[in-house]
Amino acid sequence: QLMKPTTQIYSNYTPEDFHVWKTLFNRQMRVLSACASVDFLQALRTIDFQPEKIPDFHTINTLLRNLTGWSLQVVPTISSQKDFFEFLSQKKFTATCWLRNIKQLDYLEEPDLFHDVFAHTPLLTNTTYCQFFKGMGDLAQKYANQPSFTTLLGKLYWFTIEFGLVNEGKDVKIYGAGILSSLGETENVLNRSSLKIPFDVDTILTTEYRTDQIQEVYFVIDSFEQLASALPTIEQKIVAHCQATVLGS
Repeated sequence: QLMKPTTQIYSNYTPEDFHVWKTLFNRQMRVLSACASVDFLQALRTIDFQPEKIPDFHTINTLLRNLTGWSLQVVPTISSQKDFFEFLSQKKFTATCWLRNIKQLDYLEEPDLFHDVFAHTPLLTNTTYCQFFKGMGDLAQKYANQPSFTTLLGKLYWFTIEFGLVNEGKDVKIYGAGILSSLGETENVLNRSSLKIPFDVDTILTTEYRTDQIQEVYFVIDSFEQLASALPTIEQKIVAHCQATVLGS
């Protein structure tokens, strides 16, 4: 797939695409049904994704607009942080509509439809989650002329939306899309030796991460309400962090 599509043309999906979607869907659900957050599993039912059918963006957008006012914005490949956050502030999530091939089931360097749509889109039916998501986009717009702010906001995004965990009773469950779409990450989270830390903005801002390997640390929230209500703190802490960096240099 040399040319990445900028619109979803459903008739272009091949039998291999349907096979890849079904294989990934069934493989992940065998694990996730026991360890994904109840909010994600509920959202998956709401959005009605099925193993036999690659999701249709038109159908998804109609549903999302009615429920939360959100929609998918098709992009050919991963967006810049600036563009990505700008779309979030408009209640649009950037998603690719091409699928990895059968040889890439276990690892893909850039997000494809399975990651963007299976893992990210269901929770766009959840009002509180969307509140946090849009709040991040709004903060990025407010500080658009400060690249260092966007970079740190990207780190917050990484450790919440992509690789976040949530307490449910005595269990820790998965809501981060980077885990939900990856068997390796899911297995790493389930391994008792992987590091899981309570959500803390200061700690996140000073924690390094790599995008090309299994994560070494995960942050655990108590609820999406905790994330949404943390937005003013997130703004304050990032601003302070940026100022300290400037003074330190």
